Amino acid sequence: MRRRLPSLIIATLVLALTACGSGTDDTGTSTPTDAALKVGVSPVPHGEILTYVKDNLAEKAGLELEIVEFTDYVQPNRALADGQLDANYFQHVPYLDEEKAAKGYRFTALKPVHIEPLGVYSKKVDSLTDLPAKGVVALPNDPSNSGRALNLLAENGVITLREGAGVKATTRDIVDNPKQLEFRELEAAQLPRSLDDTAAAVINGNYAIDAGLTPATDALALEKGDGNPYANLLVVRDGGDSDPRVRKLEELLHSAEVKTFIGERYKGSVATAF
Repeated sequence: MRRRLPSLIIATLVLALTACGSGTDDTGTSTPTDAALKVGVSPVPHGEILTYVKDNLAEKAGLELEIVEFTDYVQPNRALADGQLDANYFQHVPYLDEEKAAKGYRFTALKPVHIEPLGVYSKKVDSLTDLPAKGVVALPNDPSNSGRALNLLAENGVITLREGAGVKATTRDIVDNPKQLEFRELEAAQLPRSLDDTAAAVINGNYAIDAGLTPATDALALEKGDGNPYANLLVVRDGGDSDPRVRKLEELLHSAEVKTFIGERYKGSVATAF
């Protein structure tokens, strides 16, 4: 006959296991809170920023980081939803909202960290006024960034958009195109390569930097940072923001040290959003 442990002892054991155990997000995924925090990133600048945090700040804060790099904008959210990651750091809120609406992701965005200004680049011309008639201009093919690209072109007088088109503008919202430019939508990662075959391309900041371009000096036109809604940030599954490791990383990403690193490393091509 087995002896039953007194209920007080059982309760004590449960509490002890919980205290040294794990955090659980809204999906039921449970991870020990002393395990490495696995974060998916785009290599530049997100991976570089997170590597700076890992090498210089994380150990002192009692945080272990595992950085996983992705070269597109689709896989980091899939990996987060599947529980392969604890967080990702590669996207802005308009793109996140688009992904959640399309795929049903249950994600939470945390505080803005940095802005990568979208820019217009060319190997063929030195100014937007020199774009050739009927020239091809490449745009990102995801809706949030294609609308962003069209707005940048409109702000610089290349095209005119329908009033009220806003951030969701598409090529159907173009009401004036004086040079009869042709707009070709490509996967964002392919845009730098398109410069050999197009009159110009509107390129996301991370891919521009990764391709050796310096947005602050090489772009024919560059987004303004003030009031920019496209700041990049840490994203977790719903409930993941209560994970102590995530809270530590949030604090480090918004530290004075990271602000200084971004300013010195990118010299205006990437700007802090805090």
